[in-house]
Amino acid sequence: MGSSLGAVDDSSRLPDLQRSFLEVTYRTIRFAVDDGVAVITLDRPEVRNAFGQGMGEELGDAFGRCDEDDAVRVVVLTGAPPAFCAGADLSAGGETFVKRDDASFSAAAVPRAPWEVRKLVIAAVNGHAIGVGFTLTLQCDIRIMADDAQYGIVQVRRGVMGDGYAHWTLPRIVGQSAAAEILLTGRSFDGHAMREMGVCRQVLPNAEVLPAALEMARDVASNAAPLSVAVSKQLLWDTWGHSRPQIERLETALHHHLMAHPDAREGVMAFLEHRQAQWQGSPSTQFPVWPPTAWTRHEGQ
Repeated sequence: MGSSLGAVDDSSRLPDLQRSFLEVTYRTIRFAVDDGVAVITLDRPEVRNAFGQGMGEELGDAFGRCDEDDAVRVVVLTGAPPAFCAGADLSAGGETFVKRDDASFSAAAVPRAPWEVRKLVIAAVNGHAIGVGFTLTLQCDIRIMADDAQYGIVQVRRGVMGDGYAHWTLPRIVGQSAAAEILLTGRSFDGHAMREMGVCRQVLPNAEVLPAALEMARDVASNAAPLSVAVSKQLLWDTWGHSRPQIERLETALHHHLMAHPDAREGVMAFLEHRQAQWQGSPSTQFPVWPPTAWTRHEGQ
């Protein structure tokens, strides 16, 4: 089966991982894996990948597959041109934001967030990302954004408010003042403004966004220990609210977990011998109990 990533065939890139060309059929997204990199593409280009028709549920399923499958080492989330995601599907007109049943509605939008995936998740934001399309990128670990696209959480200009955990993610990424400017004005900003605010670190022409994300993804998939990435990511997203002594205890407990694994020796020896590391760690089966037991023992001290 052909790859959708356009990568040069190099079966030596991941010597310890069977090459995977898994494709799963969805209605609103495309999903493919090649050489340890999963690419999830929002795929409703006729409506600029507007968020609707079950896209949230399908994204949650795809993120779950990525989390549970050790053949996936890095995830790239992108959109089918000409946009990343234009926001909520407004085809219902004035009924778009009508009050929903309390039991069935969640402002989370996606049942399984990118930060719950125990792999690096890169948002290749290759076009406009508005409303939920923008807040979804804030749930990813890294964002690469198109320079001339428009980005914003515009919901206060539609009679509602930002969703997708934006009131939690955005202040942590850009700080209170910039978060207030984005959330409370409902304005849209270009990629350069996003970089100045700290939403992303890299801004490129639209056509270069996905290739740059794939280059980063392949490097991590080839060179970073999957279990180490998984553990470090979990702690990074859990950091807020912990004190420095608490973080020290967590880092210590997690070092004990990782140093007891063969990958801790393999990483050093591969570096010294100038060869590709043969990683054995499995995020799906060897991830530590969370929070680590050492943290639980000392909690409250």
